[in-house]
Amino acid sequence: MEFIYEGISIGYSICGSGPDLLLLHGWGCTRSVFDAFLPSLSQSHRVIGLDFPGFGESDEPASVWGAYEYAAMLEAFCDHLGIVEPSIICHSFGGRVAIIFASRRKVGRMIFADVAGIRPRRRPSYYFKVYGYKLSKWFLLKVLRKPEAVERLRKGRGSADYNAASPKMRAVLSKVVNQDLRTLLPAIEAPVLLFWGENDTATPLSDALLMQRKLRDAGLVTVPGGSHFSFLDNPALFIAVARNFLG
Repeated sequence: MEFIYEGISIGYSICGSGPDLLLLHGWGCTRSVFDAFLPSLSQSHRVIGLDFPGFGESDEPASVWGAYEYAAMLEAFCDHLGIVEPSIICHSFGGRVAIIFASRRKVGRMIFADVAGIRPRRRPSYYFKVYGYKLSKWFLLKVLRKPEAVERLRKGRGSADYNAASPKMRAVLSKVVNQDLRTLLPAIEAPVLLFWGENDTATPLSDALLMQRKLRDAGLVTVPGGSHFSFLDNPALFIAVARNFLG
């Protein structure tokens, strides 16, 4: 199915019946990342999954969006489908969108699976690397005039997500990762279950503990040995916890 927002096409799917449940995927993924859980979740909920603009079946945004623009799109999407007070399962980048959305609208229950939204404290070495890259890029473009060398430099310095993205989506990624959403957490009234990988390096367990302190009503389930994709590392535990928590 297709939803048109500001001239861009957004792909989505619906299955099951009952209270609405939104599935919000992470960066570099699509709604299909939750496919293994649909048979179970759809027994008790109307499950709605969408591909965020720039991923899967959806067009890239027309401009460089941040998390707030994605949240505005999600609000319009819910209005279009008549979704009111949905429960939400979100992963990684999808958590950024969900935090903003739930701070402005009523939602049911929320499951945060290794979600992003806390800007990490950077060590001096990080800024040395960033500004060293910018200086090298300027020198290659303006002095040596070798744009092909800039591409090699980028591939050697950027993250896997950054290197895999199109030029526009790289700009989107740079924008969203620098948006710190911790101040919005106390505004979320809904119960939140934090489901986290013990060994998550992208959004470390310390992020979950901080979120738990700032949220009004939150509990934490830790997956021993789990990664940034803890819900896929232990799918049996995730679906058991999700079904019990969502009701």
